Amino acid sequence: MNRSLFAALAALAFLTGQSMAALPSRPNIILVMTDDQGYGELSCHGNPILKTPHLDAFAAQSVRFNDFQVSPTCSPTRASLMTGRHEFRSGITHTIDERERMSLSAVTIAQMLKDAGYATAIFGKWHLGDEAPYQPGRRGFDEVFIHGAGGIGQTYPGSCGDAPGNSYFNPAILHNGVFEKTEGFCTDVFFRQATKWIDARRHEPQPFFVYLCTNAPHGPMICPEKYSKPYLDQGLSKDEAAYYGMIANIDEDFGKLMRQLDDWHLSEKTLVIFMTDNGHPMQRLYNAGMHGAKGTPYEGGTHVPAFWRWTGVLEPRDCDQLAAHIDIFPTFAELAGATIPPGLKLDGRSLVPLLENPAAPWPDRMLFVNVARWPRGHSAEAKYAKAAVRTNRWRLVKNSELYDIKHDPGETKNVIAEHPDVAARLRAAYDQWWDEVIPATKENENATGPDVNPFAALYWKQFGGGPVSK
Repeated sequence: MNRSLFAALAALAFLTGQSMAALPSRPNIILVMTDDQGYGELSCHGNPILKTPHLDAFAAQSVRFNDFQVSPTCSPTRASLMTGRHEFRSGITHTIDERERMSLSAVTIAQMLKDAGYATAIFGKWHLGDEAPYQPGRRGFDEVFIHGAGGIGQTYPGSCGDAPGNSYFNPAILHNGVFEKTEGFCTDVFFRQATKWIDARRHEPQPFFVYLCTNAPHGPMICPEKYSKPYLDQGLSKDEAAYYGMIANIDEDFGKLMRQLDDWHLSEKTLVIFMTDNGHPMQRLYNAGMHGAKGTPYEGGTHVPAFWRWTGVLEPRDCDQLAAHIDIFPTFAELAGATIPPGLKLDGRSLVPLLENPAAPWPDRMLFVNVARWPRGHSAEAKYAKAAVRTNRWRLVKNSELYDIKHDPGETKNVIAEHPDVAARLRAAYDQWWDEVIPATKENENATGPDVNPFAALYWKQFGGGPVSK
């Protein structure tokens, strides 16, 4: 454990009259990440319609990273989070067409934590490759309870696909290689299974890592009527009401999980993180004053909520330093006492200093964004088309727009003419970064997928039916 954090724990123990033995040495870790929920989809962030009381209460108990950045879409964010490296380094430039497959050479958080003695589990959305070698059970996870593709019921040519005919209600979920036909709404199913797994492990001396990734509130916009009706009654469209309803359902399930941790006396032993994977997709809805949304290189595409709670250890407060998904890997490594493989170059940095003290020295940095999704063989044309460079103060977008984020968080005024030196510095850094990472993107660029989706083939093998494979 980091020496300064250990010293902080010792001081806390002294002040509270506890012995060091009563404090956790390595936390259990629960990372909850929702899909397509933007920064503004929380009432604690000013949303005037949506109510999220349980997440609001959790935020009040947490270190709140107010400038937390991710990638503009889902597979890229998941790869960066899993590896501590920009998604391009793992060959990911899309969410389909085999370009969502995380390189088999990548080292994951789950592998690192498992090597450090953690039990590891994933519940919900993986979206980093549906073929067997890419599956989470071979990437460090002991317990696997997931749907396929990027969403329940999605199927695309090649390998990216879910179980045939799947829906948000009563979905068939792949559990350690075998499909289970579940009952209930998908979000409830994933939280229920994660809670069950934690219950089975909570008396074990071995710490655990839970990666709980809902497919909601990603479309299709479907949820139990009791969650959408309050928003329909306020005049939202059917899709908008269902979108908010899915978030209200997440909020309720999250609250239940937090109460269960309290009842089991696990809150003091467990670091819980809530975040989302990209900006929201519903441009008309409240977005906390941000410009852009999912799939764009603007703040609205990459700026998400991030709340970190470790009861009795981390003091609840705001942190305004620039942090990102790539920082999660080195942070977990430090907190868990895990070994980062020799020679593994990470793009992220440990957030432990900021968890200890949000005002700790934190050198400025550059985060690189590219929405990608270019047609095969056309990466050169996409270099600047949907790209951004972000520092603590500045955001250079598309090599032609510069925003002073600290004074203009809504990106309303392009100041590139007033600050050509800043733009030149960010552009030069981006050019160097692009030349460094673009070779790795070729890994999946021209990959050919199987004739039959792996999830479909496995489903038909288990339950019968389906076309004959070529």
